Amino acid sequence: MFQADRRELACLPPAKLEQDHQEQQKDLPKSIVIVPEPDPERQDMQFPDIWLRDNCRCPECYLPQTLSRLPQLWNNLDTSVHVLRQSVDLQQQVLYIDWSDGHASQYPYDWLRERDFSAANRERYLRESYRPEQQLWSGQDFEAIRRTFYFQDLVTSDLALQQWLHHLAVHGVALVREAPLEMDVLRRLANRVGFMRRTTYGEEFSVRAQPGASNYAYLAAPLPLHTDMPYFEYLPGVTMLHTLEQSASPGGVNLLADAFYVADIMRDRHPEQFRVLCQTPVDWADKGHDGDLHFHNIWRAPVINLDSEGRYVRINHSIPQRDSHFSVPLEQVRPWYEAMATFVRLAHEHSCSFKTTPGDVLTFDNLRLVHGRTGYDDTDRNVRHILGAFIDWDIAYSRLRVLQEAHTCPEYA
Repeated sequence: MFQADRRELACLPPAKLEQDHQEQQKDLPKSIVIVPEPDPERQDMQFPDIWLRDNCRCPECYLPQTLSRLPQLWNNLDTSVHVLRQSVDLQQQVLYIDWSDGHASQYPYDWLRERDFSAANRERYLRESYRPEQQLWSGQDFEAIRRTFYFQDLVTSDLALQQWLHHLAVHGVALVREAPLEMDVLRRLANRVGFMRRTTYGEEFSVRAQPGASNYAYLAAPLPLHTDMPYFEYLPGVTMLHTLEQSASPGGVNLLADAFYVADIMRDRHPEQFRVLCQTPVDWADKGHDGDLHFHNIWRAPVINLDSEGRYVRINHSIPQRDSHFSVPLEQVRPWYEAMATFVRLAHEHSCSFKTTPGDVLTFDNLRLVHGRTGYDDTDRNVRHILGAFIDWDIAYSRLRVLQEAHTCPEYA
């Protein structure tokens, strides 16, 4: 790759800089376009030529009002397209390219800098614009990462809302305090982000002891660590639990664990069991009714789900909602149970516990955290009532990006 002396390059007049750059470009692969930076503090930018052609900004290729490329080029895409001539106007900060297919393009430097293919720039984009980098934690670190927000701030201040969503994305959990003891609190909070996620239990659900309950969560018995609704292909992303009444008994204590942290431990210390939990599909199911609605949900997926780069996408875990059907070969069954026993043990070892009070709204990442509660005594004089709702992460991330962009504008300074 061309590496010029930056001091010498910065002192060159634009015409000389362009001439020297063209000479240096001859030694590079033809498929890579190097765009010189006159600023000695910046690295030269680099781009695949076919990507530049695909992202031409001219009116024939790009529609500004929709912020998207036009599809005509792809009707008969020439994958052998390449650069015939390249020039740079350093004063106007524009790259000009004449293409082998007869097309001509120009690209502003500001636009190019945002999309430079250098490793550092790609990492910056993923961290700042795609999704904030997650910070995993053990139960013993919970007090250090725990942060409290206040309901009135979240419904009146965009900056507070941004900080709450960012903290949720990074740490996976945040506590909202001083919410009114009213039934519309979660709807008001969800509407500040976007809208609620509706499930077979409606948009909101009440968690309290119910005789003859069709869902295990509606019992007063201990609720083991779990993710909500693993039987959905599109798992609800953010869980919100508003405490309206809290049991005066010693029970009803919240339990939380960062299951991505647990998975990291297994990846490091128990690699074969980690592989089993990543590759063995499990049948998750929920069959029953809620009011007049009858349902039978099934989704097959491993406990630990990874993306193409080995990063955690979601955790599926719920003992009551793991079906008795286990659609895998016989020889895979016992290894899965052994691996799952390790996962459950580690989740308990690295969990934290606390007890919410009326007016608290516990919010957490349902793709990442496992949660539960201890059992409690439920009587007419000792009632525990939690109202729950969900927001999809797609909606939460969208709102976070909009807020981040807005707060860079002068009116938010």
